[in-house]
Amino acid sequence: MTSPIATSQTLERLLVLESVRLTEQAALAASHFVGMGDKNAIDGAGTEAMRAVLGDLEIRGRVVIGEGEMDEAPMLYIGEELGRGFALGYVGNALEVDIAVDPVEGTEVAAKGLPNSMAVVALSERGGLMHAPDIYMDKLVVGPPAAGKVSLEYSVARNLEIIALSLERHVSELVVAVLDRERHTQLISEIRGAGARVKLIGEGDVVAALAVAVRGTGVHALMGIGGAPEGVLTAAAMRCLGAEILGRFMPQNPLEEERCREMGVDPQRIYNTAELASGKQLVFSATGITSGDLLEGIRLFGGGARTHSIVMGLSSRVVRFIDTVHLQNAGARVTVRA
Repeated sequence: MTSPIATSQTLERLLVLESVRLTEQAALAASHFVGMGDKNAIDGAGTEAMRAVLGDLEIRGRVVIGEGEMDEAPMLYIGEELGRGFALGYVGNALEVDIAVDPVEGTEVAAKGLPNSMAVVALSERGGLMHAPDIYMDKLVVGPPAAGKVSLEYSVARNLEIIALSLERHVSELVVAVLDRERHTQLISEIRGAGARVKLIGEGDVVAALAVAVRGTGVHALMGIGGAPEGVLTAAAMRCLGAEILGRFMPQNPLEEERCREMGVDPQRIYNTAELASGKQLVFSATGITSGDLLEGIRLFGGGARTHSIVMGLSSRVVRFIDTVHLQNAGARVTVRA
């Protein structure tokens, strides 16, 4: 890949399909450990595969959202620099890129062989993705019809009424995705009390957010508390899809409060989609590891594998579903775009 002009205007054109290669390779590597019960092995395989592809791109990439800063799993570190642009003796132009990654979103479900794990990446020009602390975030995600109409300051019932009106449905027809956690007991009660239905998810609120933003999945909103880094990844996709995420950071102790101050994050503020992912050039890609609401998982066959991905760019306003056959023995790849 060449980069004749290293400006943000060229980022999407040059990297939209490269981003699919990133998530495909991470998903393929992680798939060898699906159902084996070892989430660190899955995470490590996906991470190293994604790191290898990032290192081969003609970019000067900086990780702003990596794997959890606070856990001991393998990770692409916050601040890690990747790409050929950092190679010794490099000659040429390289795009300055911020990178948000989750090589395996849903490590626990993938380890158990359950649905809805995937590899995820978002890319922007420098400064286009918020450097968010790895703490909790209270989130509300809605599709394009309700974007700009809901608020985290509204009651659950009021937001559900707004979503229903925007979709020309009754509240009783809505399905709300919520992480299956004890902290959501009251939220679940309020959703059901308002007349809507709840879809409990074990992990992976990025894939649930995508399901909200893409029509036909049967999921109409995402509510509840999840990881802040996943909120930034979600925001990149929502910008491209015209949907919305609202998020409020929720530090749980003085150390997390200090982390917020160091990173310029205000826990009292509600951040919108454009504040979490402000880039003028945004690329988002995800590839299924295990099959789920939106993407098929890795399908192995003799001599190869098949992947299913979604990729999108903010400027192009194009969303592609890419069905790719990887032939291990033929040195060729057949791609079918849906």
